[in-house]
Amino acid sequence: MATIQYRPELNPLTTPASYKLRFISQSTGGYDEVAARMALKNPNWPADMIKSILQGGMEEVKEMLCEGMQVTFEDACTFRPSFQAHLDAPDDPLPPLDELLHVKISASRPFVKAVQQAARLERLPPEEKAPVILSAADTALDLNDVLNSAGVLRLSGSGLLFDKKKPDCGCLIEGTRSGSIKQTQFASVSDTEILLVPHIPAQNDPWNNEYTVSVSTQYTENGTLRIGAYGRRLRTPLTLTNFGHPNPQEVGILTGSAAAPYVKATAAQMSASERLRIQAVLDARSGQLLLSLLALQEHGAAGDAVTVPGNGTYTLPGFSGSAVSSLSVKVENYAGLVALLRSGYHGRIVDILDVGM
Repeated sequence: MATIQYRPELNPLTTPASYKLRFISQSTGGYDEVAARMALKNPNWPADMIKSILQGGMEEVKEMLCEGMQVTFEDACTFRPSFQAHLDAPDDPLPPLDELLHVKISASRPFVKAVQQAARLERLPPEEKAPVILSAADTALDLNDVLNSAGVLRLSGSGLLFDKKKPDCGCLIEGTRSGSIKQTQFASVSDTEILLVPHIPAQNDPWNNEYTVSVSTQYTENGTLRIGAYGRRLRTPLTLTNFGHPNPQEVGILTGSAAAPYVKATAAQMSASERLRIQAVLDARSGQLLLSLLALQEHGAAGDAVTVPGNGTYTLPGFSGSAVSSLSVKVENYAGLVALLRSGYHGRIVDILDVGM
């Protein structure tokens, strides 16, 4: 009997580690395949006629949606138009139609129940062994996903042990725009943990403070080289100089590998130099972009979040006990920042800022 195949895979985004199930497609079917299967069960129906009917039915569904209708096949699925937009006022102009209008397709409960009752699952064996990096943290600052030249980087996972004498094995830190350095200064290397003093490659511009880390190893003397990359990106601290003065030099922040910064820090109201953090969050429910200042310690004090609807200058209030009462930032590429949050950071980016007088 045919089965639905799946394979358990490590989820690097959870602590402690957990596993997710990945569906393994055995093949892909379309109009031709559905029509051929129906023709086998109904010999009086030619396959080409069935295909034409199926295609014609989908064309009618499309036209009905364009006429403002919801289309429901009671024992299968529902098609309906849906919208994705954030308006500050009810009479605001709408975004372009290709961003605003979507089609939502949902399976009916009876259809799902029928599949559940008829299906048989088959668990596939794990893929070939490879290094798995589950977390990366700077031990000096006690912060995850931070790359700090003055600290020690701790990588935790499984299958991490490598022979430092083998030229192809090791740990590599790479800039997402440019530069890479194979690491050489290790405190310890084991199967579940690597401690190293990071040597960080310079990138094209100061705001390119985003890096990846990977481990390569061989599990037997002449075995195949296995490479495992950490699923999240690491970020280095950024320096803001003379921000106690009226007109400091603007500093790019909250950017990835772009040739121009998405956001710039432009000014501050402050009484003393301070190391703090700035956070950009994309709210999953509302779609709003929020910026705020945070204390250096995780789960520490936080300033009030400021909603950012687009490009422009915004003032972020400080938090309780901070020497920085406010920081002014200029968002220059709102769309780029939102895309970065969605594609590489699961909706949240945090930069460490050394704000100097």
